[in-house]
Amino acid sequence: MVAADEVFVATRIGIAVSPHDGNDVDTLLQKATAATAYTKQKGLKHHQFYSADLNKHVSERLHLENQLHKAVEREELELAYQPKLCVNTGRVTGAETLLRWKHPEMGNVSPAKFIPIAEESGLIINIGAFVLKNACRQLREWEGDVGADLSLSVNVSAVQFRDPSFSDMLHKVLLETGIDGRNLTIELTESLLMENAAELVRTLERIRAMGPKISIDDFGTGYSSLSYLKGFPIDELKIDVSFVRDLPDDQDNCAIVNAIIGLGLGLNLFVVAEGVENEAQLEFLREHGCHEFQGFLASRALPTAQYLDFVQVARDKGWMAAAARAKQATK
Repeated sequence: MVAADEVFVATRIGIAVSPHDGNDVDTLLQKATAATAYTKQKGLKHHQFYSADLNKHVSERLHLENQLHKAVEREELELAYQPKLCVNTGRVTGAETLLRWKHPEMGNVSPAKFIPIAEESGLIINIGAFVLKNACRQLREWEGDVGADLSLSVNVSAVQFRDPSFSDMLHKVLLETGIDGRNLTIELTESLLMENAAELVRTLERIRAMGPKISIDDFGTGYSSLSYLKGFPIDELKIDVSFVRDLPDDQDNCAIVNAIIGLGLGLNLFVVAEGVENEAQLEFLREHGCHEFQGFLASRALPTAQYLDFVQVARDKGWMAAAARAKQATK
């Protein structure tokens, strides 16, 4: 008991065994510590025995974390933009902002590899702020280049969103850049909505009061209750690529996607499909009332100049011509 409150404690345990892992205290502690570091990837309430392979893995992660610390200073982090299009008309409506890391020696480092490390180390707070600030600055420039009808969506990590200063930081960025907040969408993971609901609702309401919309990314993969769709201030659902991938041949995925679209429409939510790669998938989404799509059928994520070219070609010649040009440019 702490100050009359009941406290629950979770542990991570690293284990080194003598004599296999060492014969002295310092060696055993060092290897047990390495094993403990590995358990951080598994969450709370885990244990791990030391092994040589584990030591190599931990060393590689520590090296990557050290390099990530320097990435912002060295300007190795860049933003790319994947076009989002209207399912019915093909009009380019905006883009999803994606983070890229170009390391001078390791080359292009996958976000799937460095984002978890950034979250575990707390670096995601600064990196996420970097993404949000630069995305909003870019949106401000686009308002002058191609008009004010483009929007940007930005993924916000659960770790970053839980930071008490997040909404204040967002407010400051909106003021500094002068963008119309209604052209910005904050994408959150579904699982985040199951944590501390009362405080979460207050944060979401503060964000929406500034103008930005709230989108639930990878919808349907989080094993969460649907009740939050009714009680939380949400504007958009994004259908996860795992459900879109086998459309329209996989009947189970067809049923899931149709249900998500129907749920979104019934609750007056905007519905976006990601990972669209062929015309058959797009036709299925069109027939069932999905609003927007993104994916390799239109384009991969593009640097700023190529994205603006995509927008212009799509306006002049149609999105298919823009897609063909983008595919040629990114070969």
